[in-house]
Amino acid sequence: MPLIECVPNFSEGRDRTIIQSLGDAIEAVQGVHLLDVSSDYDHHRTVMTFIGEPEPILEAAYQAIVTASTMIDLEKHQGVHPRIGATDVVPFIPLRDASLSDCVELAKTLGELVGDELGLPVYLYEAAATRSERQNLADVRRGGYEKLKEEIHLPHRKPDFGPATLGIAGACVIGARQPLIAFNAYLDTKDVNIAQEIATEIRESGGGLPFVKALGLLVNGQAQVSMNVIDFRQTSLFTIMSALHELVKKYNVTVTHTELVGLIPQSALVNTALSYLQLPIQSRELILESRIGAETGNFKEIPFE
Repeated sequence: MPLIECVPNFSEGRDRTIIQSLGDAIEAVQGVHLLDVSSDYDHHRTVMTFIGEPEPILEAAYQAIVTASTMIDLEKHQGVHPRIGATDVVPFIPLRDASLSDCVELAKTLGELVGDELGLPVYLYEAAATRSERQNLADVRRGGYEKLKEEIHLPHRKPDFGPATLGIAGACVIGARQPLIAFNAYLDTKDVNIAQEIATEIRESGGGLPFVKALGLLVNGQAQVSMNVIDFRQTSLFTIMSALHELVKKYNVTVTHTELVGLIPQSALVNTALSYLQLPIQSRELILESRIGAETGNFKEIPFE
């Protein structure tokens, strides 16, 4: 049966009651499995990851948007991460026996439902975008909620679904894409300008690495380079870390630690390890657990001490 992943980002990272209510709305839908909840105080944002077949995935995403629209007030929201809505972005990702086109149809169905039933402005992005200038999420979200309030009546900011008016729940960006990795690096400085300079140099739009988006932010009192790796097969985490270590030398800082937001494909970690060890890609076939899984059809991580 087809398996779809949905990774909505909500503009709430502090109130545990609201975050719990969002998770409850998702888990209340039969056939959906909530895999991960990742919240950050400074970003003031929560990322949830859930999977299921197309119909329950669609229903769970809709119920989460309903909940967010009644509990999150963008007029009171302040965080370092860009946002235009209570449910800021909702991507559908094909995992098994499903195509990107299937996810595009889900995005359009959900967008129409949210626009008609909830009266929220909806913008389609990535593979579901109806206009080329809306493929990039950063372009859709440019200026944030505050700028969108001023411009939503203009032709170039007219939503794909719903009214061209903005309430306290803001707008919702819905789309379809392949898996990405949300990957952050912390620097041993409070100078956010350094993180911003490094982000500019490492991201594709600044002439840096392809398939990498990046922002410089201040999180937990540390400068953070916040990255989205759009295609880890084309630009690996090893390549990104190598570039980061070279860039930080220019500013006399170091990377203290990194973090993931949400889940990561196992192959991204395996590829990174192989690159670091200078092993050929064919060495993937020598991974013990993978070989056991292929032979038995029942892979389970072995708890090596």
